[in-house]
Amino acid sequence: MGETSEGRDHELVVRARGGDLAAFDELVREHAPRVYRMLVRVIGNATSAEDVAQECFARAWRGLAGFREEARFSTWLYRIAMNEANRFLERESRRETLPYEDVMQEVPDVGADTSAAVETRELRRELEAHLAELPANYRAAVVLRDVEGLSNEEAAEVLGIEVRNLKSRLHRGRMELRRRLEEAAGSAEG
Repeated sequence: MGETSEGRDHELVVRARGGDLAAFDELVREHAPRVYRMLVRVIGNATSAEDVAQECFARAWRGLAGFREEARFSTWLYRIAMNEANRFLERESRRETLPYEDVMQEVPDVGADTSAAVETRELRRELEAHLAELPANYRAAVVLRDVEGLSNEEAAEVLGIEVRNLKSRLHRGRMELRRRLEEAAGSAEG
């Protein structure tokens, strides 16, 4: 269950490079849910995230021969997805999107605890809404590191930046998220 092992990914990549489309389809099935969730959080629109995810996997298929396996397949795929998300955001220039709460209702949360309290779900919605308001570079760092659970090194590689730059963006993103949450809590009390 969950992400395939590096060994399994390697085996599927080798087969896919040999033209085995079924092996690539298996890689897509395994990694698509996490790539899609990450894209929804970065882009803020479920329909657009789906389109970007499709383009991401098309690029991965075309670029598979160039994948040198210096990083895990999932890290390489996240980098492609982030590049596609950035291209999309540049093209759209932050055109009007669905309210973030509506988008998040469309995203399945495979890690959800079925016994979670209503308050926990409400806090999650509030966090997601504030996350959507962060500047794109901070949001990407927070999503990759705190939501998707990538290491600092993996997240930096996905974003194509140095680890120290990732840490800076992550710190600033977390501080801004904290500020927004405290501000919202203060206005809710008053």
